[in-house]
Amino acid sequence: MKAKYAYLDYASTTPIDPKVLDSMLPYLKSKYGNPSSLHNLGRISKDAIEKSREVIARLISAKPKEIIFTSGGTESDNLAIIGLAHAYKEKGRHIIVSAIEHKAVLDACKKLEKEGFRVTYLEVNKNGLVSIDHLRKSIEHDTILISIMHANNEIGTIQPIKKISKIIKKQIGSNPIFHCDSCQATGALSIDVKELGVDAMTISASKIYGPKGMGCLYLNEKFSVEPIIVGGGQERNLRSGTENVASIVGFSEALIIAEKKRFSENKRLTKLRDYFFSQIKKEIPGVLLNGGISNRLPNNINISIPGVEGESLILMLDKYGIYCSTGSACSSQDLNPSHVLVEIGLPLELAHCSIRFTLGRYSNRQDINYAARILKKSVAKIRSITSIR
Repeated sequence: MKAKYAYLDYASTTPIDPKVLDSMLPYLKSKYGNPSSLHNLGRISKDAIEKSREVIARLISAKPKEIIFTSGGTESDNLAIIGLAHAYKEKGRHIIVSAIEHKAVLDACKKLEKEGFRVTYLEVNKNGLVSIDHLRKSIEHDTILISIMHANNEIGTIQPIKKISKIIKKQIGSNPIFHCDSCQATGALSIDVKELGVDAMTISASKIYGPKGMGCLYLNEKFSVEPIIVGGGQERNLRSGTENVASIVGFSEALIIAEKKRFSENKRLTKLRDYFFSQIKKEIPGVLLNGGISNRLPNNINISIPGVEGESLILMLDKYGIYCSTGSACSSQDLNPSHVLVEIGLPLELAHCSIRFTLGRYSNRQDINYAARILKKSVAKIRSITSIR
């Protein structure tokens, strides 16, 4: 008899879509040429890259030359923050980011601070929304870059990116570049760069049922960036290294599918998420939702369960085949409480009692019922033996 399980960690990564895998296989088998080679196999690979670049550009209302392929969201964020800061340091050394950005942005800022850059970290309210007033007051004459994520990877908060863009563009004498990390937003929200009004945007394939280790940075053609990886001169000298052709092809296919399914999946996942949360509240006393229920990604539930340490609960659920997390998978080995939960004002004891469930394309009512039942059982067991009160 097949063991029951429920994968509820889609914000960490997604399983590859079968159609995406099919699109990749030829470039792992017969069409394996190096895109920099002049022979036929090389030209086939190069053509596949450029066709994929055109597809992705069209889907986000960009130009093909504005798409820079990278190894994923972290590298794209690093290229945007460090690369743009270095490229425009003669114009200024002030950067603004939200306090709940992904560590790929925050740690890049810490690196720049050691180089003499000044970074302002924007406050957020209890729901994780950026303080617009703080943003306005923070823009200075030497502000060169602002980075605010589209949707938070831990609590699912959706930022008003269009509104923020308009505020930034109204500034006179500064005109900072506006970067947006859209890794979690892709597949759930519109990532039309013209509609959003962003100058740079990060996308990751692994969040949209594409291959891991693949992503891109959109960068408006009127801006330049200093590369952080040098060598062979690929990607117009902006990101050296032999291109991962199969993953680039898979990335474009994954984005096509994600855009086609976006509206129907949003509707389905919102209903499933709300049903799941209602079951949790009914079965487990004292559960708290972290972040607001509105302006939230349709697949995200981040809760705190008083008296139950998040890590202990994750391990117990894992024994029953229920896969979830306490926050960002990229910092899962860090025992410190989530910086996101701390910034929204959650007490440390509740931040340590947090757990994140994120639903996806293959989630269903059966998974949810199983997870809710085991969650109730696990919480009761931990509460009966733990010293945390």
